[in-house]
Amino acid sequence: MAIAKASAQWKGTLKEGSGTMKGGNGFFEAPFTFKSRFEGDAQGTNPEELVAAAHAGCFTMALSLALVNRGCHPEMIETKARLTMDQSNASWIITTIHLETQARVPGLDGETFARVAEETKVSCPISKVLNATVTLDAELLV
Repeated sequence: MAIAKASAQWKGTLKEGSGTMKGGNGFFEAPFTFKSRFEGDAQGTNPEELVAAAHAGCFTMALSLALVNRGCHPEMIETKARLTMDQSNASWIITTIHLETQARVPGLDGETFARVAEETKVSCPISKVLNATVTLDAELLV
């Protein structure tokens, strides 16, 4: 099994410092700061955004596999993930991730698609590792 690697470096204090996160294979490097994480500054990313991206990617690939295993051949699947983080007592926690997926799958009915998408939401490896509520809206495009 493949082992995924990533790294992060931070320089300075929490509020005034900055850092970078890098994928181990060298395909991405992204800056992050206190402001990009907690104040919505668009000049950088944050760990939670990367978790949401990973979840959207994992779910999308897992849904493709689940559909192919049922004899369907998806033309396109697009998933968006919206992660919510709240402060509980003195610490921050990821409380929910909402997935919105749309797919074009010739010959598949909406009821079957919704069932397969819901099963995939539960079985996706990223869903399994999160201690958060995962919700899903799944739409089959014509």
